[in-house]
Amino acid sequence: MNDWTLPPYRFDDEPQPAPRPQTAFGAPPPPPEDPRPPEEPREPFRADLAHQKARKRARRSGWILGLVLGGLLLGIIAAGSTAGYVWWKYLRDTPQLPSRESLFAVNRAPGIRFEDKNGQVIASRGPRYGQRITLDQVPTYVPLAFMAAEDRRFYKHGPIDLYAIGRAAVVNWKAGRTRQGASTLTQQLAKGLFLTPDRTVKRKLQEMLMAHRLEQVLSKDEVLELYLNRVFFGANTFGVDGASRTYFGKPASQLTLSEAALLASLPKAPSRLALTRDMEGALARSRLVLANMRKEGWITPEQESRALDDTPRLSPLAVQNEADYGWVLDYATSEAVRIAGQNAPDLVVRLTIDPTLQQLGAETVRRAILIDGEGAGASQAALLSLSSDGAIRAMVGGTDYIESPFNRAVQARRQPGSTFKPFVYAAALNKGVLPTDIRIDGPVKFGDWAPENYGGGYRGPMSVEQALVTSTNTIAVKLGQEAGGPAIGALVRRFGITTLPIDPDLSVALGSYEVSLLQLTSGFQVFQQAGNRIEPYVIESIVTQGGQPVFLRQAPTPLNVYDVARASMMVKMMKKVVTQGTAKRADFGRPAAGKTGTSQNWRDAWFVGFTPDYVTGVWVGNDNDRPMNRVVGGDIPATIWRRFMMTAHEPLAIRDFPWLLPDPAPQSEPDPRNGYYETLAAEFARVAAELEAAGQPPAAGPAQPTEQDLPY
Repeated sequence: MNDWTLPPYRFDDEPQPAPRPQTAFGAPPPPPEDPRPPEEPREPFRADLAHQKARKRARRSGWILGLVLGGLLLGIIAAGSTAGYVWWKYLRDTPQLPSRESLFAVNRAPGIRFEDKNGQVIASRGPRYGQRITLDQVPTYVPLAFMAAEDRRFYKHGPIDLYAIGRAAVVNWKAGRTRQGASTLTQQLAKGLFLTPDRTVKRKLQEMLMAHRLEQVLSKDEVLELYLNRVFFGANTFGVDGASRTYFGKPASQLTLSEAALLASLPKAPSRLALTRDMEGALARSRLVLANMRKEGWITPEQESRALDDTPRLSPLAVQNEADYGWVLDYATSEAVRIAGQNAPDLVVRLTIDPTLQQLGAETVRRAILIDGEGAGASQAALLSLSSDGAIRAMVGGTDYIESPFNRAVQARRQPGSTFKPFVYAAALNKGVLPTDIRIDGPVKFGDWAPENYGGGYRGPMSVEQALVTSTNTIAVKLGQEAGGPAIGALVRRFGITTLPIDPDLSVALGSYEVSLLQLTSGFQVFQQAGNRIEPYVIESIVTQGGQPVFLRQAPTPLNVYDVARASMMVKMMKKVVTQGTAKRADFGRPAAGKTGTSQNWRDAWFVGFTPDYVTGVWVGNDNDRPMNRVVGGDIPATIWRRFMMTAHEPLAIRDFPWLLPDPAPQSEPDPRNGYYETLAAEFARVAAELEAAGQPPAAGPAQPTEQDLPY
């Protein structure tokens, strides 16, 4: 047998199964059950059925893919719709970004230096910007201080800081209120330049959009530089150089570390923390700024310690006394911006204000309220004086500008009472009424309204002139009815009073419609100027601080709005108001005309009067409309007017109105009722004498009523 011949195969060489155990009874147990389920009988393979299953799977996959694509499309549509809605509701009116060159001047109101009529500097107003600075013109710690205060991660994020938003959300959620903001420095710049400070979703979304646009056209350094030149520091000061000059009297290039940190503390709350208002609060925040700078490694602990020991001192020019000129400067600032425009350069504005008269007016008003105000129940007064060409020579809006800058000579509107009657009489004269005409002072009623003279007494027949001199209400209302509401409304609009409706009701005859002291005084100037209207003005000229002319007022051209003959009659009647009637306290020995007035329940007391040289109006009352202690126009207002006008006229020659005309001769037969009225007056006198002899008081009021007798 060859070596490779296999041995014969033996069956006993195969592995044999282990013997099955026996049961207790010696018989073999049954075979174990197969755990697998029995196979179902297979159907024979059919190609047509396999094809149908494949088609079902394909259709199912197609549906799933369609649903996914449809959902994705719906998501895109929803996102687009949401974006479109957000754009339409919040972003469509977002301001457009101007050119790079315009960003340093956009929405920048001019700084203004004011001069009086003699060319002497009064004060500076408007925003103070200082010089435009670049980052390399100031110490390195200046921009770092602002980053430490407002946005330490400024160079690490884009226009919006998502990390800061998340951090602020967590802090505010834990606190249950808003304790931390997340606006970047670029967002703050966008808000300050283009948007309002309103805390709304719309403003926030617009702020983000504008911040994105800014960083598209400016580098980070340029954004920071623009921020430093335009940020608000309180006290009407913008830009770090303007703030440095305003508060410390030096340019930003000379700021110390402690001063830079103090300025950096202001933009968070510039009005509240303004250094002229809350120095301690600003110093407390500046210490936090220095601590942040040290934590960021921008200054050393030694530098921080030295800065904490170096408390900045304010320049004496940082606190400016505007007690006498504040109201004038506010009014003139708005006028200068209106003339020169919002984006004008810094300006020099020559005003019409006479410094002597302005100080005189302010002092006269203050003294009158200080001496007489408490007893009279009056806490405020205002004065306005115009020269014969309409120039505002004095404007006093209250007793203390620092305490209350509200301008009661321009902004307040109050009921003028009987001070308005000259316009009603002027309208009646236009209808042919003459000062010598007779009217009955007796009961009148129009619908449910029955105006009376104070005390309920009546004087019977009297001339129109006498009715004005004694400020008789019933005759004023009758003349108002004769003239008609539309005629009165048209006349006062021609005179420059714009607050009345086109067709006022008859209560206009008693001064029920509100007016400002400026418009009322200017309206009286029409009488002074023989029926010519001159628009009051406060600015003579405007030039840039470089000397380039911007505006020069031309000599005003009077506009004739009232007949000179009737103006002459009105002035003559109002002269008797001063010499014989309700304004006797205003008489200072020179030809003067005017009219007193008191509103319902003595809430407002007025006197507006004029000489050939000045027209001056005075108001006395309370800001809260509280009634005074029976103060009337012939009391404190006439006294203030007299004191002011006496001093104002000292350097002037005494003269009368040169244009007054002789009284006109009647153009028709005398009113046939005049004889009856004269007989009736005699009859009233006879009956009154009989009653007096019998010991009974007469029904009529006093023969010569004073302003105290009148409710208006």
